[in-house]
Order: sequence, then structure tokens, then C-alpha cells
Amino acid sequence: MTVQTVDATATREKNSAALSSVVAAVGLTTFKIIVGVLTGSLGILAEAAHSGLDLVAASVTLFAVRASGRIPDEEHTYGHGKIENLSALFETLLLLATSAWIIYEAIQRLFFKPVEVEVSIWAFLVMATSIVIDFTRSRILYAAAKKHNSQALEADALHFHTDIWSSSVVIVGLVLVKVSEVVPSLKFLSHADAIAALGVALIVIYVSFQLGMRTVQALLDQAPKGSEETIRKIAESVEGVTDCHRVRVRPSGPVYFADLHVRLDGAMSISEAHEKTLLIQKKVREVYPMMDVVVHTEPIIPKSEPPGGGETV
Repeated sequence: MTVQTVDATATREKNSAALSSVVAAVGLTTFKIIVGVLTGSLGILAEAAHSGLDLVAASVTLFAVRASGRIPDEEHTYGHGKIENLSALFETLLLLATSAWIIYEAIQRLFFKPVEVEVSIWAFLVMATSIVIDFTRSRILYAAAKKHNSQALEADALHFHTDIWSSSVVIVGLVLVKVSEVVPSLKFLSHADAIAALGVALIVIYVSFQLGMRTVQALLDQAPKGSEETIRKIAESVEGVTDCHRVRVRPSGPVYFADLHVRLDGAMSISEAHEKTLLIQKKVREVYPMMDVVVHTEPIIPKSEPPGGGETV
């Protein structure tokens, strides 16, 4: 069985983690919109918009995880793992769009259309609830992402971990607005909510660029750093292998595909050469468990052999 064979347990665990994220996003988005509208807080509305896009992203992630779990077919011989990478790219674009809207609205409130923010216990309650839920689901998603090497789940986990910090920024903004109401001399703090929203946007942009770069690298088949050299050394450590070259590695969702060429004694039997390739595959997978490895063997032909006896490698 190769790593391309779909693991039913892994697929089920990934689906469960993604589905829990969707459910949590629905609840949080609804709660934030209601409280944001009632209080007029741009910080909370920004968080609601962020959570709304998280909901879209979580839904896309759920679809991607399910689709990427399908077995390879005639049209997708390498499987459907790239769907996870496309999902992560889609999430990045959504987050950048959200950030642009938040920045625009914050500037409007700071300089052109001031809005009175009503700070109530509900405003703090919704953000505190958000932090607790985001902490819980980010841990669940990180665990599943690490266990199954899922970039889509890792992207979701990264978003929700970031939400913890952005929610904290909004809480600070609300506290400062409340202080401005109590202490007239600190009236300038009434703009803290809009400034907090800008803080949320900057955090989101930072995370989006990080995620976007990693996603693009995966879509462009960038190999894991140092993987080629590691695989070469592993192959050359096998007795009978005199050289390993043309090592190529490409990612596809949670799976990596590698092919390499090794030189073996030309006098070795086909059965013995096959055993060597199996041993190389086993050793490589001990280091990279989610890697589909193809080993090409090349015989070393003695130079004393007549020209018609074979090609010297």
C-alpha cells in the first residue's frame, strides 16, 4: 500500500476538525454581528467581518479536506491534494479583502464620519467568548493539521490563533473608549475603537502574506528545505548504492512525491535491485512518513565489458 491510498481514519478526523470549525464560526459570526450593530463598535464589526470570512474559509476548508481525500483517478494520478493548497490561497485572498475594508472604514471614522461607540457588558462578553472559542478550535485544528500534514487545516488554525490576538486588541480599544467616557480630559481615546480595528487589519495582513507565500510555494512545487540532500544521504547509506542523483520532490496537499535515481552494481539480479529500492523507500518514509517515493535504478557496467554489453553510467 502506498501513501496515495486514502486513510479513512485520517479523512474522518480531518473532516471532523474542519466541521467543528464551521459550526464555531457560524455561532461567533452571528454573535459578533448582533453585538456590533447594537453597540456601534467598528472593532467588533471588524471582528464580525473577519469571523464571517473565517466562516467562508472554514467552509471552503471543509470542502477541500473532503475533496482532497478522494483516491487518485485517471485524470488526477497524483491525487487531489492540491485542492488543499488552493483552499489556503482562497483564504488568503479573503483575508486581504477583509483587511482593505476594515482599513477604509477605520480611516472614515477617524477623519470623516465619527461614530459614537456604546461600550456595554455585551461588547466585552462577545470578545471574551470569541477568545475562548478561538483558542479551543485553533488547538483542535493544529493537532489535526500536524497529525495529517494538512495545509488547509493549518491555515484555518493559524487564522483562529490570530483571532485571539485581534480580539484582545479590540477589547483594549473598548476599554480605552470607556475610559474616555469616564475621564473627559482623555476624550481623544474615543477613537481607540477605530485604531483597534486598524490593529486587527494589520495583524490579518501580516498573517495573510505569510500564509500566501507558503501557499504559492506549495502550488509552485517548492520542495521542503533540505529534503533533496536528506533523501540523497539516506539512499547512499544503503549498502550497494554507490550514488544517488536527480532527486526531485514536490508537495501535493498533505502528501509529498519524490523520485530519485540510484546506481547499483550491474551484476546485481533484478530481485536484489528491487529489494534495495524497497529498503530505500522504507528509510525515506521513516523521515518523511507522508511521502510517495519512486526509485529508479541504473546499473554500473564494468568498463572492461565489450561495447555491445551495455551502457556505462
